[in-house]
Amino acid sequence: MPKGEPFKIKMVEPIRLIPREDREAAIKAAHYNPFLLRSSDVYIDLLTDSGTGAMSQFQWSAMMLGDESYAGASSYYRLKEAVTDITGYEYVLPTHQGRGAEKSAFAQLITRPGMYVLSNMFFDTTRGHVQLAGGRPIDLLLDVPTEEYHPFKGNMDTARLEAFIQEHGAENIACIVMTVTNNSAGGQPVSMANIRETSRIARKYGILLLFDVARYAENCHFIRMREEGYADKAPIDIAREMFSYGDGLMMSAKKDALVNIGGLLAFKDEELYTRVGGTVVPFEGFLTYGGLAGRDLEAMAVGLREALDPDYLAYRVGQVEYLGNLLRSAGIPIQWPVGGHAVFIDAAKFLPHIPWDQFPGHALTVALYQEGGVRTVEVGSLVMGRDPETGENVRSPFEFTRLAIPRRVYTNLHLEDVAETVINAFQKREQIRGVKFTREPKVLRHFTAHFDLV
Repeated sequence: MPKGEPFKIKMVEPIRLIPREDREAAIKAAHYNPFLLRSSDVYIDLLTDSGTGAMSQFQWSAMMLGDESYAGASSYYRLKEAVTDITGYEYVLPTHQGRGAEKSAFAQLITRPGMYVLSNMFFDTTRGHVQLAGGRPIDLLLDVPTEEYHPFKGNMDTARLEAFIQEHGAENIACIVMTVTNNSAGGQPVSMANIRETSRIARKYGILLLFDVARYAENCHFIRMREEGYADKAPIDIAREMFSYGDGLMMSAKKDALVNIGGLLAFKDEELYTRVGGTVVPFEGFLTYGGLAGRDLEAMAVGLREALDPDYLAYRVGQVEYLGNLLRSAGIPIQWPVGGHAVFIDAAKFLPHIPWDQFPGHALTVALYQEGGVRTVEVGSLVMGRDPETGENVRSPFEFTRLAIPRRVYTNLHLEDVAETVINAFQKREQIRGVKFTREPKVLRHFTAHFDLV
C-alpha cells in the first residue's frame, strides 16, 4: 500500500487563522457553542466528518449523469445496484441524510410508547429519533477503560443484551441497532464475531437487527487489520458478510459514501420496505429520490464503492492514527486505540477539576477554538441530554471531545497544527472553566444551546 495519500489535489479552498482576540469575541458571540460559529472564523474544522469530505473526480463526473425525473430515475437504479451489490439488500430507499432514515424507520418500528431500542451505543440523532418516536434507547456497550487497548471497543456487550431481552421481554423491544463503527464510543470498530453473536441472539428472540452504517467501510478495514481470518479478504467481501447477519440498515451517506448530502435505508424484507417507505414518501420524497437530486444519487453510488478501496482506507485510518499518536506521545489522554474517523480526547482526565455536569468535553471545545481556531465537538453528557421521566441530566460513561477528520480534506501538516493547539491547551488546562446553560432546547440540545462560562 502507498505510504502517502492515494490521490493528488486538484482544487484548494483558502482558510485563515484569525487573531486570538477575534476568536475570543467570536466564540462569545456564538454563546460558547461551536455549532453557532461562522465557518469563516474557523481555521481547522474538526466539528464533524459528516458531509465535510472532498469528492473525487469520478463522483463529480457522475453527477453530470443525474436523472432528475421525479419517479423511477435511472440514477436511483444505479444507486440501488451499488447498494445491493455491497449489502445483499434488495429494497433500497434514499433519504436526504441519515436523520431522515432514522425518523422514517423508527416511526414504523416503535409501534407503541415505551418500547425499547437496544444498541451497542447510540449517537445523538439516533437516540433523539428513538425518543421522538416514543421509544427508550438503551446502550449496551462493552465496558473497557479509555486508555486500555482493546481491538474492538465498539462491541455490543452480548451477555447484557441477552439478559436485558430476558428481563424485559422480546415483545417490548422494537429492534436492535448495531452501530459500525461505534461513534459515541470513540469511533471504535465492532468485530465480525460480535456482529455474528448479536445476530444469533436477535434471531433466537425474533428481534429485528438493523445496522447503523455511516462508517461501514472503516469498520470493515479494522476487521481486516485486527480480526483473525480476515487479513486476506477484500473490504467488500467483509462488508457482504457483515450485512448478511442483519435485516437492514440506516445510513448517513455523508460519511462512508463520501458525499456532502444523502442517506439510505435498505432492507432484506419487502414488507418492511413497504412500511417504512410509507413514512419516507410524506417526510422525504418519493421512494426513488428520497429528498435528493438525481446528481446526488449518482455521487453516492460511486462513493459507496470508492470507500471500500484498500489504499483509501489505509490512508484514511492512518491519518486519524497519526493525530492520535501525536497527542498520545505528548501525554494527552485519548480513547486508545483511535477509531476510524476521529480522535476522542478524554476530557474528564484532561480537565479533572471540571465536574461532569459542567460538561468538560464542551469546555475543552471552547478552549481549543480560543487557543488555535480549531473547531471540535463534545461527545459526552451534554449529548446524552436529560432523562425524559426525571428531567435530570444523564451522565455519559465518557466525557469526550471529538476531533473528527473530514475525508480527503486536510494534510498531516494541518493535523500537526491541531496537535500543537491541543498540547498548548493542555499546558494551560487549569485555567479552562466549565460551562452552564443560558438557553437549553429540549431535544438535541447541544446543536443550538447557549452557554456561559462558570
